[in-house]
Amino acid sequence: MSGPVSGSVRVCVFCASGPVPEPYLALASDVGTAIAARGWSLVSGGGRVSMMGAVARAAREGGARTVGVIPEALVAHEVADEQSDELVVVGDMRTRKGEMDARSDAVLALAGGLGTLEELFEAWTSRYLRMHDKPVVVLDPDGHYDPLFAWLESLRGTGFVSDRGLAGVVRTTTVADALDALAPGPAPSAVSGSR
Repeated sequence: MSGPVSGSVRVCVFCASGPVPEPYLALASDVGTAIAARGWSLVSGGGRVSMMGAVARAAREGGARTVGVIPEALVAHEVADEQSDELVVVGDMRTRKGEMDARSDAVLALAGGLGTLEELFEAWTSRYLRMHDKPVVVLDPDGHYDPLFAWLESLRGTGFVSDRGLAGVVRTTTVADALDALAPGPAPSAVSGSR
């Protein structure tokens, strides 16, 4: 297992790639700006639209290196972030996740739908299974994930979700807290900043 190296952190950001309200785009931009301000780099899903595009543009504007990993089928739909410092085109979604994982030191999930949830749960489950020790952080300033976390908490002690499983993710409500939780060093307490 390997975690972030000291110094520059390669942050994999999972987030919405479809139409969302403006405050979510602003949050994604704030995250990209903050990643750049720390001298870190961004690994994203390689799209130039919605939150995915906003985080990448802001990171680049701040001087961060951006790596996009996108399936070939989405390139054909003309949504690829051609401005990425490195755009990796892969055959399918499974290969995309593997490439994003291999190129990152930490995982940050912002608001998203089915794709974001699937990516978050794979990273979270892999951490629980000790397949990696990268920080897995959810930035949720407005309660987007409240119903999900309430449901997961309700499963605690039932045999379906363990305390250690729930401890595999850190939940935050501010950009600064999220990036602090991604930084190298002692692991922050799980589900910090939760409601």
